[in-house]
Amino acid sequence: MQTVRASLCNITSSKPKMLAVVTAAVLAVMAVPVILPHITDTSMIYHLLLHVISLIIAIFLGLVSILAYLRNGRSRLLFMMFGFLLLSIIEAMYLFDVTSKIEDIVIPIVDIELSHVIFLVMLTLFGIGIFRVTKQE
Repeated sequence: MQTVRASLCNITSSKPKMLAVVTAAVLAVMAVPVILPHITDTSMIYHLLLHVISLIIAIFLGLVSILAYLRNGRSRLLFMMFGFLLLSIIEAMYLFDVTSKIEDIVIPIVDIELSHVIFLVMLTLFGIGIFRVTKQE
């Protein structure tokens, strides 16, 4: 148990190591269902790789923001953390949209794609996180 905790602490304290672990995990999960079926289609593989790289960066930034929030506990970091987590969800949705033959998920009442609504919420959370004024005590 102690070695697992020590190795987790070692990974989370080093951002390059954490990025390497996130990259390896995402590539391991996405290799067979997403990347390998389209490896010979040159027009598609670059588009997929763009979304996979975006997903890796979004997950990495989400983890960094979670660790920053746990370390400091400020509400600004909480909003930024939720923004990066929503960015990860959006990138996963875009990756699913590119690889599947299914149409976009649309909210029928307003006829807007769900990813656009999530994107708007994400930008709002980033804005709140950036412009929020912390009161001095």
